[in-house]
Amino acid sequence: MDSHELVRMGRHYATGEQIRLEWDSGGGIERILPHDGEEETWIAPGLIDLQINGGYGHDFNSLPLTTDTIIQATRRLWEKGVTLYYPTVITNGDEEIEQLLRVIDAACLEDEAVGSTIGGIHLEGPFLSPEEGPRGAHDSRYIKEPDWALFARWQAASGNRIRIVTLSPEWPDAPSFIRLCVESGIVVSIGHTAATPAQIREAVEAGATMSTHLGNGAHLTLPRHPNYIWEQLAQDQLWAGIIADGNHLPDSVIKVMLRAKSSKALLVSDAVYLSGMPPGEYETHIGGNVVLTPEGRLHLARKPELLAGSAMMLADAVWRLAQSGQCTFPEAWDMASIRPAEAMGQAEPYGLKRGAQADFVLLEKRKGCLRIVETVKGGRSVYQGDC
Repeated sequence: MDSHELVRMGRHYATGEQIRLEWDSGGGIERILPHDGEEETWIAPGLIDLQINGGYGHDFNSLPLTTDTIIQATRRLWEKGVTLYYPTVITNGDEEIEQLLRVIDAACLEDEAVGSTIGGIHLEGPFLSPEEGPRGAHDSRYIKEPDWALFARWQAASGNRIRIVTLSPEWPDAPSFIRLCVESGIVVSIGHTAATPAQIREAVEAGATMSTHLGNGAHLTLPRHPNYIWEQLAQDQLWAGIIADGNHLPDSVIKVMLRAKSSKALLVSDAVYLSGMPPGEYETHIGGNVVLTPEGRLHLARKPELLAGSAMMLADAVWRLAQSGQCTFPEAWDMASIRPAEAMGQAEPYGLKRGAQADFVLLEKRKGCLRIVETVKGGRSVYQGDC
């Protein structure tokens, strides 16, 4: 790569200042300098999605899963400014989960750029609450208590790529399972839970550090207080994953969560394979028959009040949240880029700073939407939009 190709100019996403970003042939940012130009594009860190089930017709949870599905999905995510993501494998049969994990690992080995974009695998289930409501759209036939031997088998099948585990701490042996995960360098996230406040506290003491789509995967009606949502909000050690698609949480609830969690609030898409697809009725692994409305709300056909994942990609959720007035655009973008890296203990290599990986996007703010102009991953341009 010629030296002149290792430079991009634009406006810093947070300050608005014109900058010149330079990186070296190894894909590390060398310097960020003031620039005298009048660029209209903005430069921002690449997005990091900690929870995503698929998109654009590509499903990470339907068998047979192929390496091509993972590769094609990754390329579509580059188009949406994502430079790191954690494909999310959800509740299923033991053998089915193992097969899915093996294919994701194989895709990472088959395509180097894909492997560098997949930060790890997020295992969401099957160690979840068996109760209707907290279980969400997860199949009750496969819900079970945490099992370390089974998990170790899955981790081996994944090529040691499982980096996040969502579980409910209501199971008696959950604290010991959480400790084993933490000792193995795995982030434990509390989700799909009917746990008592005491069980939430025990999970945090054992090492849980995150809440999976806080406020969702819950009973439709809860005690005024105490309850497991309040308790997670009160635990300062927990990062709060928030789905900001406008359907999962009212803006008023997001506003309260942002105030309560402050710098520990982050955005996830929880996007399923129907993201980017036309409205209609579909058959999915999670939830069975589902309905995608023209407004973008995805719900169970049998129970419309229960959602079946999100149909909005992370960049669009960032834009929607910023436009709602709950926070500024730079704050919303940080919640989907810098903060997920921090939550995974990877703050040092990410961001617009000297020595960080050259993982960034050029974008345009247009009336009513956000447009990704280019995505750079590890110093290599992996997506360029049409002019």
